[in-house]
Amino acid sequence: MSATDHAGTAAGQSGRAPDGGPAAAPAAAARAYRPALRPGVLISPPLLRGPRTVHLIKHPVSGAAFEVGPREHFVIGLLDGTRNVDDVVAAYAERFRRRLPEEQWTRLLGLLGTRGLLDGSPEPAPPEPGPARTGTFWAGSRRTVADAHATTGRLHRLLRPVLRPWAQLPVAAAVVVMTVAVLWDAGAFLDGTWELLTSPLALVPFAVFLWFSICLHELAHGVAARHYGGVVSEIGLRWRFPAMMMYCTVDNYLFLPGLRAKLVVAAAGAYVNLALLLPFALWRALLDPADPVRPVLTGMLFVGIVQALSNLVPLPPLDGYRMLGHILGAANLAPETGAYLTLRRRGRDAVADYPQRARRLYASYAVTAAALVLVAAAGTCAAVVWLFLR
Repeated sequence: MSATDHAGTAAGQSGRAPDGGPAAAPAAAARAYRPALRPGVLISPPLLRGPRTVHLIKHPVSGAAFEVGPREHFVIGLLDGTRNVDDVVAAYAERFRRRLPEEQWTRLLGLLGTRGLLDGSPEPAPPEPGPARTGTFWAGSRRTVADAHATTGRLHRLLRPVLRPWAQLPVAAAVVVMTVAVLWDAGAFLDGTWELLTSPLALVPFAVFLWFSICLHELAHGVAARHYGGVVSEIGLRWRFPAMMMYCTVDNYLFLPGLRAKLVVAAAGAYVNLALLLPFALWRALLDPADPVRPVLTGMLFVGIVQALSNLVPLPPLDGYRMLGHILGAANLAPETGAYLTLRRRGRDAVADYPQRARRLYASYAVTAAALVLVAAAGTCAAVVWLFLR
């Protein structure tokens, strides 16, 4: 057993001496030691990363994280302050049918101790905040909120009453009905899109609305993360001239409790985008079919829904990609798929270390991603051609 991150793993092994010798007392004390993790240490569920299954361990103060394998994770899970080395060795043998070598126990404790993850270890200094602005005029980012965690906390407290199921179920049902109605008659909504594109007085304010909708999309991720105990580290603006968008960074996203929390946080942005379109849908439903405003509203609904749902496509860096990774229990799905395909081109022996599940998963995602890119390109070309041929 060896930790995936080897930095700082070297630890001196306790010297041995005959019973009653100088090292007897320290050795006895070491065997009686009952280590416990520092309160607040974050441990992720199992994640497939290439051919390996790993767990992420993160310090609650410094934010430093590293990976361990399943065996190390099992031992770390036993460190609750009630077990000494003999207890851990017995539990390890029962689980894995082999004895935990004492030098590996010492090495793991050394790793956890030097990283400040054991209760009683020195408290590390919190990380220094990065520069408020990075990049150039053409591309970069700027932090715009001094305390993003506190800001999203205030928003969460303000919105908590409407986040309850009794309030969200009707909204979710209305969003589903609106989306199905729009996509069911795509031809009519494409006509409405043309009306929108040829009406500058409606298009410009709607473009501004979409921009603010995307900003609220990012804030929704932060508020949803706070709802499940997440930590929001940054809120700011990211630009690539001439476009500028808001971003919201959730630090311990992978450590949120349960799959449902991760999926809700990832989908919260697209859900808010769709919910913001409900007033347009209601306005359109109340208008007379012959009203000239109705086709423009139809186009707004179609564009807004397509923009929101496009975030759920499982391609990086979209939210749907993160959701798929959580469902599959895989980290860095796209890069690891690329690495697997590169090795696979060298022959089967090059991927012999990959378990069968990993081979199927990476091969399937490669096919799925390629198909999605082709469908998106074909759909975009078809829509552009249709608009030009009108």
